[in-house]
Amino acid sequence: MSKTVDVTEISAVVAAIGVIVGVVFTVLELRNLVRTRQTDLVNNLYSSVKTKEYLEAWEKFATREITTDLSEYREKYGLVELNIVLTLYDQVGILLRRKLIDIGLVQEFFGSTVIEIWEKVKPLFDEEERRLGRPHMYQAIAYLYNEMKKREQQPQTKC
Repeated sequence: MSKTVDVTEISAVVAAIGVIVGVVFTVLELRNLVRTRQTDLVNNLYSSVKTKEYLEAWEKFATREITTDLSEYREKYGLVELNIVLTLYDQVGILLRRKLIDIGLVQEFFGSTVIEIWEKVKPLFDEEERRLGRPHMYQAIAYLYNEMKKREQQPQTKC
């Protein structure tokens, strides 16, 4: 009887070890899958930056003088290019706020562009927010900007 108990105990231990190894493997695979999906998400967003429509909008947007009056800007230039440029970064901000993408990936893909863009247009939206008494529609870019600034101020480690 003692041999049967020993074999039963050994098989229970082996089964438990098998379950633990399976769980560890699954956790590692899930982590890898999450990283891969985050990278794919950011890469797909970044591919928008390379489209002709975006590049043309960026070129117009980048050369325009920005005042603090959105109505004046709308009259002078229209809002098409501004919206094309800002919508992309708003999407990135939404994904970041929901923790669906990693700030490190965003920084590597988009660099300081987010900071430059938001600092350029922030006066437009701050004034609009004061005038209307409600938050502007590009709150996710503001969130993205703040996260990028925080990361910019952290000491960087070399890869």
